[in-house]
Amino acid sequence: MPDIMLRPWKKEDARQLAYIANNKNIWNNLRDSIPFPYAITDAEKWIAHCNTQNPVVNFAIIYKSALAGSIGSVLKADVYRKNIEIGYFIGEAYWNLGIATQAVHILVDHIEKEFDVVRLYAEVYAHNKASMKVLRNNGFYLESIRRKSAVKNNILLDDYIWVKILDK
Repeated sequence: MPDIMLRPWKKEDARQLAYIANNKNIWNNLRDSIPFPYAITDAEKWIAHCNTQNPVVNFAIIYKSALAGSIGSVLKADVYRKNIEIGYFIGEAYWNLGIATQAVHILVDHIEKEFDVVRLYAEVYAHNKASMKVLRNNGFYLESIRRKSAVKNNILLDDYIWVKILDK
């Protein structure tokens, strides 16, 4: 088994997901739709939601057989139907091990094989340099900076838009 793999969420992941996601350092890089504090019931709801997806678009990141984080995508519709937004987070205990870089690589490969899209993108707050590095290492480029476009912790933040155009 490779050191890093993506797999669908399982009910038994709830406790570890809650442990990982209930971290202010992680939440500071996520949208407010992710609750904080993050309880086991939040993890159970998320996993139940993911288990209704067809196709599956959100995955657990497994590192050396342990749950290390979450990664997924949002399929866009209507005139944006050739776009997919991606997002991810890694448990703080697993930071700086290259896990996010490899997980994004695996997700991009999966998207290329399974979906008829040409544009992937991720939105990253200005302070999250590690995530920008992950995207750059996966062939994403900085398309734009939306100045003062996000409010996190009651602070206006710049939002960096990273894009990868797929060869289709």
